[in-house]
Amino acid sequence: MEIILKEDVKNLGFKNDVVSVRPGYGRNFLIPQGMGMLATPSNLKVMQENLKQAAHKAEKLLKDATEIAASIGDMVVEIKAKAGESGRIFGAVTSLQISDSLKARGIEVDRKRISLPKEVKNLGEYEATIILHKQVTHKVKFVVVAE
Repeated sequence: MEIILKEDVKNLGFKNDVVSVRPGYGRNFLIPQGMGMLATPSNLKVMQENLKQAAHKAEKLLKDATEIAASIGDMVVEIKAKAGESGRIFGAVTSLQISDSLKARGIEVDRKRISLPKEVKNLGEYEATIILHKQVTHKVKFVVVAE
């Protein structure tokens, strides 16, 4: 079943992508949640027209994403967490904490765009991936230190 995505769906695609999904996933989840619509010829034609009109806006978004990636650069973010004697922290470091640390430095990044490679439950240095645009991803290093 072919679906046109109305918004970014993690591990599936980005807005306005035409993706092939199983019929049940499309009919029972994507379409009712407003995340997609059937890829009929008329819907494809409407999508193409909308893409044509939004081309300059997309160019600006790409430019903004590259500027954010450049401003992050090789920045190392420090995250404080309560830790035990063995260096294991209480709880885990989440994308929200990384987003808040970046916001404190003047860089706005939505927490949903930050992905961690694994659960961070120990003190040390790690790397997270930030998906700023479908063509721009950036890695940011962060250090978890004891409070």
